[in-house]
Amino acid sequence: MTDNYTVTPWEVKGNIDYDKLIKEFGVSKIDEALQKRIMKHTGEMHRFLRRNIFFAHRDMKFILDEYEKGNKFFLYTGRAPSGNTHLGHLVPWIFTKWLQDKFDVELWFQFPDEEKFLFKENMTFDDVDKYLYENMLDVIALGFDPKKTHFIIDTKHAGLMYREACKVAKRITFSTTRSAFGFTNENNIGSIFYTAMQAVPAFLPSIIRKKKMPCLIPHAIDQDPHFRVSRDVIPKIGFYKPASIQCRFLPGLGGMSEDGKMSSSSGDSATIFTTDNAKTVKNKINKYAFSGGQATIEEHRKIGGNPDVDVSYQWLTFFEEDDAKLVDIYRKYKSGEILSGELKKILIDKLNAFLESHQIKREEARKNVDDFIYREGK
Repeated sequence: MTDNYTVTPWEVKGNIDYDKLIKEFGVSKIDEALQKRIMKHTGEMHRFLRRNIFFAHRDMKFILDEYEKGNKFFLYTGRAPSGNTHLGHLVPWIFTKWLQDKFDVELWFQFPDEEKFLFKENMTFDDVDKYLYENMLDVIALGFDPKKTHFIIDTKHAGLMYREACKVAKRITFSTTRSAFGFTNENNIGSIFYTAMQAVPAFLPSIIRKKKMPCLIPHAIDQDPHFRVSRDVIPKIGFYKPASIQCRFLPGLGGMSEDGKMSSSSGDSATIFTTDNAKTVKNKINKYAFSGGQATIEEHRKIGGNPDVDVSYQWLTFFEEDDAKLVDIYRKYKSGEILSGELKKILIDKLNAFLESHQIKREEARKNVDDFIYREGK
């Protein structure tokens, strides 16, 4: 937390300075040399790497060293069910899917269904179960390989996880969690134990496969405190320290200075969900997306807009695959050739095309949920 912004696993707000965040969290910036080394194995550079959306890491070089020696890593990411999936949630999952495809590795996807129950006063397990199912559909719809993707649900896989979580919890003091997460005497004891459960998937495949395997965790930067604690403990119980790669947040429609990241708890108007129809997306973008344009058409044609603060343009950096097209939009908006309403329409069309396809796949996923939930021997 700084005077200007807050970034914790439970709250993100303010105008985030990612360069300062790198220093505060102690992560390393992804430089050009590391990008090229990744591309040596992938054959192409994902737009999230090209555009520094995935901007930081811990021990990515170790992951590549092991991979080049033939010791394949596995991927671990997750989602704590507490609401419907919005587009911001998809950012790390889209990149994780790309990593799975390019490196041909397994993904262990954790659904810590106890987290929001413990941290949100009014959240019940019935609520969590509803969102759990809906969230699983969105993950499956992105196209993960069911033979190499394993869903771990904390309360349902407790028999598999609890013993290992205890090994982690025994080595984490309350002083450590208080320092890392800002806990006070008012925190319930479940919330204090929770980070031990989140650590388990970072070494669980090594136990199941009966060999020591490296772990790479793609995640949004706000979740880093959990894994900082885990990285100190996991080597003490005989496994590799998990590596991680961190992404920036998709800004809220009101702009980063107001909203921090997009949040499913900040109201439907500030959020675009994966289940929103085309009309809803159009209305939300037109009404709520912060504009970098001028007050009048005449002024805009003369002075031009500011794509660096315009939310529609910022979102296109996440969802428009074509670099040349993105550069052209930037130039035309900055020169005044494209108006704010026209820029919003470009984004609306892009999102609705994506969501139309995603929603079809999401419905198809209802038939396949059981194929992804981990079972012994899978």
